[in-house]
Amino acid sequence: MVVNLRMIAVGAAVLLALGTLGWLAVSNGGAPAGPVAGARPGGNTANGARPGGLGARGPVEVIVASASKVPFAQELEAVGSARANESVDITAKTSNRITVIRFAEGQQVKAGDVLVEFDGEQARANLAESEAALRDSRSQFNRSRELYASKALSESQLDQLQAALSSSEARVAGARSQVNDTIIRAPFAGRVGLRNVSVGSFVSPGTVITTLDDTSVIKLDFSVPEVFLATIKEGLGIQARTSAYPETHFSGKVSSIDSRLDPISRSVIVRAHIDNRDGRLKPGMFMAVKLTRSEANALMIPEQALVPEGERKFVFAVRDGKAVRSEVHTGRRRPGEVEIIQGIAEGDVVVVEGTQKVRDGSEVKVQQPGPGTA
Repeated sequence: MVVNLRMIAVGAAVLLALGTLGWLAVSNGGAPAGPVAGARPGGNTANGARPGGLGARGPVEVIVASASKVPFAQELEAVGSARANESVDITAKTSNRITVIRFAEGQQVKAGDVLVEFDGEQARANLAESEAALRDSRSQFNRSRELYASKALSESQLDQLQAALSSSEARVAGARSQVNDTIIRAPFAGRVGLRNVSVGSFVSPGTVITTLDDTSVIKLDFSVPEVFLATIKEGLGIQARTSAYPETHFSGKVSSIDSRLDPISRSVIVRAHIDNRDGRLKPGMFMAVKLTRSEANALMIPEQALVPEGERKFVFAVRDGKAVRSEVHTGRRRPGEVEIIQGIAEGDVVVVEGTQKVRDGSEVKVQQPGPGTA
């Protein structure tokens, strides 16, 4: 009884299916209800594109720029310290008491101007005594020559008197030097610093009375790595800035290069001269230096065209409507641009925007020309 019921159910299902197919055939005008020849399942076009173009693989729209050679002035930045063109500490040569101070703090003085006078009474007295002894020795020597001519004086006695005369002359020179040491003069033109002593102070050798600096020209010393040594030469222009005048650029020129490199840092000291007749720069200032080397043409592209992968860098060059992935070696940089040393040539067009969407060999469509690197 159960078997008969199952057979009846299967027969009914078959009849229902046959009736459905017949109805479809009638509704399609007698055409078979199977798949259309040349069509793919789930599609309605011959190339298999989905409705609305969701499956289409058309060219990728990108923005490009041309690699071109442009003038590139290499710049090197360093830090240095300002120094006076000439600088000296004014000190005494001997222990003595100050009697007169003839300068004011911050005063501009000329070479040879008197700055300080010491007690010179004893020195002048010694000079007077030495000069008197010299006059006596010279008189005796003159008389001895007349006696020697008349054979009344031997040659040995004449030699002794001449030696005494030379000794007296030396004592006078020493006494005069002591008198000169009681007066301190400016060794060169410049500006004196703060006064560290007062009238009546007893100073010893080495005691700094004041300082004297010639700041009409500032010497700026800074370190340069040895890799730049071949391109640095005397007369090369520099630009320097200091935090005291952040909006001002001070121009100068390289005046000399040290003959030795630091064995630890592998750098060399370079000295530049900066005109400072207005006196704004002071010795000891910390300055940032920008050193510009001669301009040379460099192959430049926009920096955003680079596609880094680890330590390697790539660009997508557009050739025959396709993106070609090319490895490049970069060099110097400046804001928004990078130098290409190897990998592409001048005139090559590279993808600037759209590098995330393209693949090596994929078709591209230039949406709009990108700005050049000129």
